[in-house]
Amino acid sequence: MKFGGSLISSIDFPEKISLVIFFAGCPLRCPYCHNPELLKNGKDIDVESIKRKISSSKDFIDAVVLSGGEPLFQEKEVEEILKHAYSLGLKTKLDTNGIYPKKLNSIIKYLDYVSLDVKAPFTKYKEIIGKNVGSEVKESMKILNKSKVYLECRTTYVPKLMTKNDIVKIAKEIDCDLYTLQQFRNETVLDPYLKNIEPPKVEELKKIAKTVKNIVKKVKIKTIEGEYTI
Repeated sequence: MKFGGSLISSIDFPEKISLVIFFAGCPLRCPYCHNPELLKNGKDIDVESIKRKISSSKDFIDAVVLSGGEPLFQEKEVEEILKHAYSLGLKTKLDTNGIYPKKLNSIIKYLDYVSLDVKAPFTKYKEIIGKNVGSEVKESMKILNKSKVYLECRTTYVPKLMTKNDIVKIAKEIDCDLYTLQQFRNETVLDPYLKNIEPPKVEELKKIAKTVKNIVKKVKIKTIEGEYTI
């Protein structure tokens, strides 16, 4: 598999200590991507070594989180790792851009939690990230809504690339247990142009979150300063 690294985290799976495994490779080229080094690169390793790492960590972790890149770019390895984590009684979480609904459906039985990136209103994906995949993301959301998986939808708010009205439209289109509005950060981005765009202020994000609070079930904001439930 193409491996992008790993770490132990107390924040990637809420209220759980998790081993986060980063998969390299992604078919999208979002201009504000904060892990551009994982788009193509990655270390070739045997999936068995990842399974051994999970086994050796099981006494001090509660969960395994698969992130990226886009994990489902390597769906066979994802399924094998999820099966192994489940066999050890660990909780599992997938971070995904949602463009592979069929692949997602095939491994959903091994998942407890999914963070689904909703990068734009479904009809504006081409305009905002350059690829018309909104219908695939919408289908992934529908599949997850039919399951028992806890679903978090999350959007990175990038000023000038999107508007506050885009966030309101997204809120009206999604159906999830939690909607997370993430603060854009300009330190590491794929498109150099975005380095000149100031990240939104925390108070601005809080104001937007309050606007959509009555539309979604639950909303929080995630910033460099911390997380806030609105």
